[in-house]
This record gives sequence, structure tokens and C-alpha cells, in this order.
Amino acid sequence: MQNRTVKKLCIAGVLIALGVVCSAFYIPVGASKCFPVQHMVNVIAGVLLGPAYGCAMAFVTSLLRVLMGTGSLLAFPGSMIGALCCGLCYKFTQKLPAAYFGEIIGTGILGGIACYPVATLLMGQEAALFTYVPAFLLSTGGGATIAILAMGALQRTHLLGQVKASLANGR
Repeated sequence: MQNRTVKKLCIAGVLIALGVVCSAFYIPVGASKCFPVQHMVNVIAGVLLGPAYGCAMAFVTSLLRVLMGTGSLLAFPGSMIGALCCGLCYKFTQKLPAAYFGEIIGTGILGGIACYPVATLLMGQEAALFTYVPAFLLSTGGGATIAILAMGALQRTHLLGQVKASLANGR
């Protein structure tokens, strides 16, 4: 396995662990559990690892949370779409605000809408199409704010650039 791939897998593993460990901290909103730390992790993964690894990291985190009983099936569409949108927005613009915007739109709106079939077909809940959008927007807004602070700290200490350079050249 290439050095770059190993580094990406290690970072993804650390982000998965952070998302799972911090899943004890959530905000109950209706039938959903809002995890602002997951949104911060999605932004970090989208920026450092890209959309594919970010989406895979969100899937594994959601799977572990569901298996442990700290998350619901609604975690899958919300976190995965958010991580994918965040990673794509950052990939094409190389701007952190675009990554934050991608996470908010991806999770808050698209993920919230994608929860409708999961809730009605798989969980047997009655819900309207936009039922989860307000809760997901609240959660992802808080998570994006945490991500802004975390990414700002990484930029100020030059760690963000060092990690990105390390991943780019594979050393």
C-alpha cells in the first residue's frame, strides 16, 4: 500500500474514533439525534481527505454509532451527503468557506430531505418531506461553527498546510 493511502486511512481512522467517542454528546431534536461533532469531523475529512474518503469515513462512523446504539439510521444520509458535498466544494474551490457551506447544504438540506425515505420506509415513522431539515440545519450549523474554530486553529499553527502537503507528496 502506498504511503499516501496509509496516511489517509490513519487520518480517517482517527476522525472515525473522534466521531464515535464524541457521539455521547448530542442534541435530541424530535426523533433525530443531532451530532455537531460529526459535522466538524466531516469538514476536516472533506478538506484533508477529499470527498470519497470523507464519505467513507462518515459511513463507518454512522455504522459504528448505530451498532453501539448511540445513533439512528438517520445518521447515514445526513453525515454521508454532508461529507461528500463538503469534500466536493473544497476540492473544486480550495476555500474553507466553501467546505463549510458544502457541509451545511449537504447535511442540513439534502441530508435532511434524504432522511424522509429512511424514516418512513425503514423506521416506520410518519414524517413530512422536510421534517428533518430544521433539526439537521441546527446541528450542522453548530458543527460548522466548531469546524470554523478548529480549522482556524489548524491554519494559525500551520498544521493544516503541513498535513495537506504531507498527503499530497506521500512522504
